[in-house]
Amino acid sequence: MTRNAGRALPRTAVTAALAAVVLGGGPAASAAGAEPPGDGGWKGEGLSLDAEQNRAADTYLARARAAERSISPQVRAAARRSGAELVGFDHRLKSADSLKRKVAGSLREAPGQTAEEALARLNDSIRYTLQWEDARYTWGVASASSTLADWGNDSLKWSNTWSRERAYKGINSAWRSPRSGHPFEVQFHTPASKRAQETTHKLYEEQRLPGTPPDRVRDLQAQQGAVFAAVPVPEGARELRAPATRVPTARATGTRPPGTRVPQAERSERLVQPV
Repeated sequence: MTRNAGRALPRTAVTAALAAVVLGGGPAASAAGAEPPGDGGWKGEGLSLDAEQNRAADTYLARARAAERSISPQVRAAARRSGAELVGFDHRLKSADSLKRKVAGSLREAPGQTAEEALARLNDSIRYTLQWEDARYTWGVASASSTLADWGNDSLKWSNTWSRERAYKGINSAWRSPRSGHPFEVQFHTPASKRAQETTHKLYEEQRLPGTPPDRVRDLQAQQGAVFAAVPVPEGARELRAPATRVPTARATGTRPPGTRVPQAERSERLVQPV
């Protein structure tokens, strides 16, 4: 809690477009993969990091791997409580190449910043997707997000795009774990919005490449818009807002966030409480 070539697709041809995108190739599919430059840096897709920037990214990735061990139990518990399907859990950690490509792109767009500053703005080195059927979506999102807030996770971002007509639909949220201080992303989807996201991913990846011409970018955006225009909007989804962050109190809620320990003082209290 986180877009091949051809002309823009008419809405009546969305189904055919989905199959074509999934099975087809295109410039994004044939883009050169990342490769080590031999000097301790990183290169990939026309982007690069020097040795110092690459070390900063590796350090950040190590912190993400450590933080994930305490974050995942909470997200899995929130999914169970809200009746959500936890989609793509095996890919919850962003790959090294994907993260470094994102950092390198940020540095290219704003050359004056450091790698550490670019990394500090990332929210998706750890990411999850919760999914509900349309009829349970609005209640499920409210339940899962409230659970995360109740356990002290600080809401950093809440992007609700269900009001868009011909663009990405869903909710992308970002949180900061109270235990590790590391940010993580949780996306809230329906089966249809998740399918649309996966179908348009190659288009989005091609769109964001530094060398993609403006005319091609507009064409790719139109194709993505045609796919998302066909996604139904669950009742009440447009009005969903981020919950306020709470201070977690086991006594008030009756539960403690998964992955946390009971303090010694509280364990002692429990021993003398009448049963």
